[in-house]
Amino acid sequence: MSRRIPAKSRSLQPRRLLSPQFISRPFSTVQDVVPGSSTGPPQAPTPQRTSVLQDALQSTAPRTNWTKEEISEIYNTPLMELSYAAATLHRRFHSPAAIQLCTLINIKTGGCSEDCSYCAQSSRHNTGLKATKMVNVETVLAAARTAKENGSSRFCMGAAWRDMRGRKTNLRNITEMVKGVRALGMEACVTLGMIDAAQAKELKQAGLTAYNHNVDTSREHYPSVITTRSYDERLATIENVREAGINVCTGGILGLGEKAKDHVGLIHTVATLPKHPESFPVNALVPIKGTPLGESKAISFDAIVRTIATARMVLPATIIRLAAGRNTMTEEKQMMCFFSGANAVFTGEKMLTTACNGWEEDKAMFDRWGLRPMESHETLQGQEEMKESIPPVVEQKEQALASAP
Repeated sequence: MSRRIPAKSRSLQPRRLLSPQFISRPFSTVQDVVPGSSTGPPQAPTPQRTSVLQDALQSTAPRTNWTKEEISEIYNTPLMELSYAAATLHRRFHSPAAIQLCTLINIKTGGCSEDCSYCAQSSRHNTGLKATKMVNVETVLAAARTAKENGSSRFCMGAAWRDMRGRKTNLRNITEMVKGVRALGMEACVTLGMIDAAQAKELKQAGLTAYNHNVDTSREHYPSVITTRSYDERLATIENVREAGINVCTGGILGLGEKAKDHVGLIHTVATLPKHPESFPVNALVPIKGTPLGESKAISFDAIVRTIATARMVLPATIIRLAAGRNTMTEEKQMMCFFSGANAVFTGEKMLTTACNGWEEDKAMFDRWGLRPMESHETLQGQEEMKESIPPVVEQKEQALASAP
């Protein structure tokens, strides 16, 4: 029997103060349905759309089916967020401390028949530059040896020609230069204007590492910069280079009077090639008096960083080269470019016709910021050569060990 509590005693018991929202709430171990909500079966959550930047950040291999809209979305991301994403992805494909040092020599100055609005070497512009004959092989190789002694692992040779038609003797001399540079253990790159398939094969046989042929800007803006060579002719040379088995070096120049959409278009052009270029140079226009763009204002630095960071997101495995115009940047600006994905520079006495940061200056800067010259095996070319040098027997043994239980 339960013990009855007298009424008088019951009145002395303390009363529990209940919050109105709990007065009629039944006990449960699961979350109650919010009043007014549906009591039907649970609905699958609506999937949230991930941004193009987030998708790119997860990439583990390059892709070549980019759309301009996707690249534009990345390009227009707030700059601090974009740079951070580029730095993050950069670390998946490259060592953030390694910067490749490249040295460029002009082996044939001036007298070019092209009308490129930015170039001092065009015979159509009155810049005061005197045309010269091609330098001899030994002079070039002496410069290459100096570059190697100062830490450069890539030696580039440029000639002011529209194309290589009728230049058989010159081509023979250039192949000797290439062979000599390669014998030094350096990568060899040339930029000679347009070349056909046969000329590309001859350069490949000489051991050429890479061929530079910039597309300069977007397809849409290109006709306002150059009229003597079409955009498709540039792409045809790049195709000849690729078909010959030579690495492609192609990029652009910022500050040609273009708009942001043209930076997007430039990156879209190279990102949708059958294979991404191994090297993507980013040049900032250095205005030269006497050229149509000689009085141009310098492009804003944020546009340079934004282009580099976008290129890193879209071309994750490519080496991005900070090229012409670097000598006008403060050390801190250069570091921002490296943080955002650039991992190569031109260093030495000069570029083709413009000033260049020197080796000693770059060495001191690298020491201050914890950077180092990229080793040859760290470049895409170096990785390929190491793979090709593995004897078949050793490779088979390694495969057998990897598959053993």
